[in-house]
Amino acid sequence: MRMRLIKEGRLSKYNPVALLLFFLSVPGFMPWAAADTIYLKNGRSIEGIVKKENADDIELEISFGSMKFPQKQIDHIVRSSPREAELIRQEWVKEKIRAQERAKEAELRREYEPKEVSVDKQSGHVKVTTTLNNKAKANLILDTGASLVILSSKIANSLGIKDDANSPSAVDLIMADGRSVRARMVTLDSVKVQDSEVKDIEAAIMPEKESASIPEDGLLGMSFLKKFNFKIDQKNDKLILEKL
Repeated sequence: MRMRLIKEGRLSKYNPVALLLFFLSVPGFMPWAAADTIYLKNGRSIEGIVKKENADDIELEISFGSMKFPQKQIDHIVRSSPREAELIRQEWVKEKIRAQERAKEAELRREYEPKEVSVDKQSGHVKVTTTLNNKAKANLILDTGASLVILSSKIANSLGIKDDANSPSAVDLIMADGRSVRARMVTLDSVKVQDSEVKDIEAAIMPEKESASIPEDGLLGMSFLKKFNFKIDQKNDKLILEKL
């Protein structure tokens, strides 16, 4: 069907050159570019850009990688021009960037969604299973009164960290019974509670002789918890973490 434009109340013949110039003036418009098309003897066809070819097979570049086809399976090939191939590659690069951006956005959404973590309540304490430095599992007691994550010397040793009350980074911790204990301060690469992870977390390592005064493997204190809005679902034994 012939295309026409309405102009000054009258139908006039469509000018294809004028419309092409209009589209070329639109920012971001890329003229249609034909890809190389391999037609197989089984009736299928695949579009891409011929990357390599020899007497045995042809390698076809596609947006997400490449495919090889034996020459004996190919009926014929319709080839694009070098300019068309370049335009198609440019579009592939743009689409890859867009896909990476979409993936990052989805990852951020997942990271900041509230997450439920199963906890174990014992004698009024809430025990949380954590992963330290993506290496060691530790059962820590959730303690909003502790300003730091506090670890026993045993779990610290499993991370390759020695307790050293004489370290230049040592600090004085005030225990629940009012005693002051000298403990080494360290920065953990990572503290992870199920799918909720925080990096570069300050922690204190209890001396071996004092480690028995803290329950389980230590305390999950505010140096980790302050990174979240959190609440405990007492009915369902869940800790809900929403990253800030």
